[in-house]
Amino acid sequence: MAKGGNPGEMGATPAPFQLFALRYATHSGRWQSENAVNGDPHEAGADLDYFIWLARRGGEVFVIDTGFGAAAAHARKRKLLRNPAEALRLIGVEAADVAQVILTHLHYDHAGCLGDFPKAQFHLQVAEAGYATGPCICDAHARKPFDVENIVTYIRSLYDGRIRFHDGDSELVPGLWLHAIPGHSAGLQAVRVYTTRGWVVLASDATHFYANIGQGTAFPVLLDQAALLRGYARLIELAPSHDHIVPGHDPAVMRAYPAVSADLSGIAVRLDVPPSLSWQELAR
Repeated sequence: MAKGGNPGEMGATPAPFQLFALRYATHSGRWQSENAVNGDPHEAGADLDYFIWLARRGGEVFVIDTGFGAAAAHARKRKLLRNPAEALRLIGVEAADVAQVILTHLHYDHAGCLGDFPKAQFHLQVAEAGYATGPCICDAHARKPFDVENIVTYIRSLYDGRIRFHDGDSELVPGLWLHAIPGHSAGLQAVRVYTTRGWVVLASDATHFYANIGQGTAFPVLLDQAALLRGYARLIELAPSHDHIVPGHDPAVMRAYPAVSADLSGIAVRLDVPPSLSWQELAR
């Protein structure tokens, strides 16, 4: 299979999307070892950033993940910089008007604030839905990354007919694919978007940091470590190069890509242009 390609993918080159990462929260004071299984606890501290993403092509708008709000930030001692809906508004998108939202998985930091998207259809992997509401969640450790109120809101959306399930890889529209990459959670999906620089893979938590995929280490919040590590090969297969893979929580994303505007520095960056640093530099 060609780099950046997909089995069965045929036809004309799709029109490119604009692609953005929006930083809405951060978490400081972590040990570097918390970012990888078997890390050294004597290493210096490392921050964790929280993003949602936006793919926009003319009137087509796809929001990827919905983040978390003030209640979750307080409960989990995260620093909320702005509500995800406020971050979208900064680049001209009203959450209340968004029709399509992709949920990479149902962890608290990726599937909160669903109520801010009252018109949206939510795209989710079948495996994630079954895991987040099934017998595995009887285990306290397994349910820790989930927020019960988010799951209740998800169920209400399901009963309202607003969930579209996917079982594996799926093309939503030309130029935008979902790819199941389990490991971190049972039904995690990465999002592959065609842009002016080619296909860009939003890994979400298939790799939290550049260093995870670069060094073959696993972020310690996971369901299946072996599957997560196999997922790195899948990300690399889907992307034209490592420089086309965007990790889910790395503060380096804000350094690597240009801000949408000077006043949005550190808040919103363009992922549809090449990064200013190589993945090797970012993975150090």
